[in-house]
Amino acid sequence: MATVFIYRQLTNNRNLRDFRELIHQLSIREVKAVLAVIFLMMLLNWFLEALKWKFLVKNIERITIWKSVESVFCGLTWAVFTPNRIGEYGGRIMFLRSRKRVFGAIAMGVGAVGQMVITNVIGAWAMFWFLAKFMHLDISLLYGVGFLAAVFSGFFILFFFNIRWVDSLIGGISFLKPLRKFFSILAKYRLKDLFKVFGYSAARFVVFTFQYYLIIHLLIPEINGFEMCGMIFILFFIQSALPSLDLLDVGVRGMTATYFFGYITNQHVAVMAATSCIWFVNLILPAVLGSVFVFKLNFFGNNNQ
Repeated sequence: MATVFIYRQLTNNRNLRDFRELIHQLSIREVKAVLAVIFLMMLLNWFLEALKWKFLVKNIERITIWKSVESVFCGLTWAVFTPNRIGEYGGRIMFLRSRKRVFGAIAMGVGAVGQMVITNVIGAWAMFWFLAKFMHLDISLLYGVGFLAAVFSGFFILFFFNIRWVDSLIGGISFLKPLRKFFSILAKYRLKDLFKVFGYSAARFVVFTFQYYLIIHLLIPEINGFEMCGMIFILFFIQSALPSLDLLDVGVRGMTATYFFGYITNQHVAVMAATSCIWFVNLILPAVLGSVFVFKLNFFGNNNQ
């Protein structure tokens, strides 16, 4: 479906003509500068994730910043070949001692939930804004959507900042009790720890939002900045909810972005070009870089550790 949609957009003469006119107006120097900044921000994005990972595993195993960077990039290499990036867990925890890997997977889940809170809370309210501005819903229905957005946001925030409840919940279910020893790591995350994880997640959200902002502003400078950010937040929100495979995800990203950005611009090919650029820089390029670290993996570890 995504492939057919993109094919139609790319073979539409009007879309291609608009895109060619847009490209001719660009300064080569400005294009190079924006691409360089986007690349540097990709490195910053994953460095922040490495700092977050190092912090998350501090109660499991002390690792250096460099080892954390290696494990994050290695995880990205595994992620692109697995549905919903599940391989990222395997690639990352392999850098821990063998007896610590299950605990590491639980800790990584805490970081993933923190990132999900940012994406879903901001995305839910961006969707509310979109429905209010472009869908012209009945006021009572709009209030209902707002109420659902508030409940949805509240649930994610409450769950994340009380994530230790999962440990208690598992302890109260008889057939899950054998797993409690692994989830006990959740009880070690105090409120200040969770706020720090949340801070790293928020910083990453700002970084990759700014990447999208830069490339879209370069290609379509006439778009209103507030509306652009709203559409970017919705794009993140939709992406987080859809099952995907990073290696083939560019089509879904392009289709989703083109649909929502279609309400504020007719430069459909430019929107697809922007999302494809970010997909390549943020996911494919780091996966290629991470392949260097895959060869350092110790799959079985030392059973005495």
